[in-house]
Amino acid sequence: MRLIITDDDALIRTSLKRTLSREDDIEVMGTAEDGSVAVALCDADTPDVVLMDIRMPVMDGIAATRLIKSRHPHVKVMMLTTFDDRPMIQQALAAGADGYLIKTDKIANIAGQLRLLHQGTSILGADVLKKLAPQENPALSRLTPRERDIARLVSLGRTNKEIAGELFLSEGTVRNNIVVIMEKLEVSNRTQLSALYFEAQ
Repeated sequence: MRLIITDDDALIRTSLKRTLSREDDIEVMGTAEDGSVAVALCDADTPDVVLMDIRMPVMDGIAATRLIKSRHPHVKVMMLTTFDDRPMIQQALAAGADGYLIKTDKIANIAGQLRLLHQGTSILGADVLKKLAPQENPALSRLTPRERDIARLVSLGRTNKEIAGELFLSEGTVRNNIVVIMEKLEVSNRTQLSALYFEAQ
């Protein structure tokens, strides 16, 4: 996995780089002190994953995420920040972030979360889910009972194959249902679907 670390705190950048570089399957391609540098690094040599802070000078992480995802849609972006307020989380996910972790999570655990993200699993930290969960949202009323079951399993990070096995469906049926669910809920990826599902509970 090729990784770019973005944070305006030099100590955090250094600590993350030192820790993650010890992992055999992670190559830290570079570090960036703000969003504009992260975008430039992605343009120069596309990484697999960008670890992204939110509040930074010059260009914040949300604006940088939006640019990176528009230019390099297959690059995964993991937000890693101290900000856990609901509007900030929603803005980051709307910009295209594939995951959102709070900096209270142990650095030692981040490597595993990055691997899951790289493999296609949406990553939303427990604190993030708590922030998204309280408010009710009528969106799920648009879904059939089967679509709700699939949405729930997507929100738990299950792959299409795992969902198919659990619900006794074909992978093709699961894939088609997820397309319909996303259209009904007006979301564009599994991370946004997961966030909306937890928000609607």
